[in-house]
Amino acid sequence: MPTKTPQTLTLGDQLKIFGRSGLEQAAWNYPRLQNLGFCYIMIPAIERLYTDKADRQAAATRHLASFNTMPYMQSLITGVTLSLEEQHARGDAVSAADINAMKVGMMGSLAGVADPVWWGTWRPILSAFAASLALSGFGIVGPLVFFIAWNLVRLGFRWWAQRWGYQQGLHVIDYLGSGILQKLTLGASIVGMFVMGALVPRWVRVQLQFSWTTSTRTDYTLQKVLNQLMPGLIPLVLTLGCVWLLRHHVKPSWLLGGVLVISLVGYALGLLN
Repeated sequence: MPTKTPQTLTLGDQLKIFGRSGLEQAAWNYPRLQNLGFCYIMIPAIERLYTDKADRQAAATRHLASFNTMPYMQSLITGVTLSLEEQHARGDAVSAADINAMKVGMMGSLAGVADPVWWGTWRPILSAFAASLALSGFGIVGPLVFFIAWNLVRLGFRWWAQRWGYQQGLHVIDYLGSGILQKLTLGASIVGMFVMGALVPRWVRVQLQFSWTTSTRTDYTLQKVLNQLMPGLIPLVLTLGCVWLLRHHVKPSWLLGGVLVISLVGYALGLLN
């Protein structure tokens, strides 16, 4: 049991911890993954909460255990850990095993919900908007909008998550156990698929040049007929075909090369415009 101390974390301590949180993966390693980075993040809290050298060594040692989660969600775990470390330093009924168990329980579930939210929803939406700006003649404004918006949301979320986790402590577990993670994952997946579906006809352009003339001397083009039936059908089929090949372990480089060859051959034969 650590030496009891009335010390509590200040706003300055939490700002130091937040500043360190971006370096979590700077010392990533195969045996214990992100453990060195997480221990580095916790050092300001350990120095504030524990005055005895042995207590500080024990606190640092327990945060060298294996740790791995989606980096942006690490801030929420950090906040809860800060709250528990504070209680542990005061001598409350929070053991070192409780702190480790909380970290292990949260890191997997948060990593699972973060990917569809960040990589499957927010990044495609922001990327599409920035690319539209660049292609519309705004040039460097597009990449700047992406860079600024991405980091504002990322850093704002991480600071809020750290503060909320610190304020709520173990009550965060109650929120996570209420089914909100499953709902958030489902909602993010739906939004992500909707956005990707909207991007298909905009960014995947296939124009068929095949045409024919009827007995009444009316000219028809296959592209015009398909557009009347379902606009964007060919780009959709091409996209779904690429997804199917990727799921069957076809290398992206082979996929890109195949699309390029088909485009050149189709144009040379007069099938594609």
